[in-house]
Amino acid sequence: MADTDDKESKTEDATEKKVRHAIEEGNVPASREAGTLASFVAMFLAGSFLFAGNVLHLQNALIGFIDNPGGWRLESGADALAVLSVIGDASARLLLPVVSLLLFAGIGASVLQNPPQLVTKRIAPELSRISVMKGWGRLFSIGGFVEFGKSLFKLIAVAIVGLLVLKATRAEVLASMFMEPVILPALIRTVLLRIVGWVALLTLALVVADLFWSHIKWRKDLRMTKQEVKDEFKQSEGDPHIKGRIRALARDRARRRMMASVPRATVVIANPTHYAVAMRYVREEGGAPLVLAKGRDLLALKIREIAENHDIPVIEDKPLARSLYESVEVDKMIPAQFYKAVAEIIFYIHTRKSHKYTGGTKS
Repeated sequence: MADTDDKESKTEDATEKKVRHAIEEGNVPASREAGTLASFVAMFLAGSFLFAGNVLHLQNALIGFIDNPGGWRLESGADALAVLSVIGDASARLLLPVVSLLLFAGIGASVLQNPPQLVTKRIAPELSRISVMKGWGRLFSIGGFVEFGKSLFKLIAVAIVGLLVLKATRAEVLASMFMEPVILPALIRTVLLRIVGWVALLTLALVVADLFWSHIKWRKDLRMTKQEVKDEFKQSEGDPHIKGRIRALARDRARRRMMASVPRATVVIANPTHYAVAMRYVREEGGAPLVLAKGRDLLALKIREIAENHDIPVIEDKPLARSLYESVEVDKMIPAQFYKAVAEIIFYIHTRKSHKYTGGTKS
């Protein structure tokens, strides 16, 4: 019941991280029938191109042994080994190419589906693999019924194809009873090749369906619960609450650092309440005016308050204040398009200070 509930709660598609982790552990979608198809194809190729010449070589070796048994000495163990070596060599020439082709076909079927990789976890012993209850559950699961269906399909396909081919070659088979025995191997080879060829075609259809099913089942098995997705996101991206708190602390530190720079400003350009930009310009320091702080609404009012407490001029210029706020970052010099407007303000401030220090009236 718990397993069923757990499966039903896995409603989310697997994340890229889980898919990548599954592939690294060797959990990849694959069709077992691809190896069967590769074997049938290999057998068809071997029967079409390899068997004829190699069987003839084995036949000649056996004929020479059977037709002239007296020509072979069997007086000692060495003589017996010599006879076996001749027959073994002919048999090896027949079987080795076929076995090699079957081997490469099986390996190729696996490699074409997924790149090879060494995963020790897949071969590590697990008690669940020898558990009777686990095995019983796998046997009567959806996957178990699918495997049974595939085996039944192959059995029926081989039986039907065999009957149809034998029915189609019935006349040739009956006529073979009146033929020379030497012709029988070629007839048997032809019949078997037809059976293998048709079975390979039917297996190809089975492989396509099985690949489709294996990918669907693999994705379904990798599904995650909503909580697992959230936990993985927290692990990879960090807890959003903690990250938000860190960003808030960073903004607060930057704001404190910025406000501490306001007393060094030469002028604060503002509109009545919404924007305020504090700048510093000292000719001896060189360069263009530097923005020390900027803010809007309450922060703008705080900048103005600090400036007034330190006798820093506050010049109200709505368009300029807003443009500077939107265009210039803190601790950056103003762009060239603001030189003229800011220079006029700084010139006005210096002129006002000069009048104040010489006993003149403030403008």
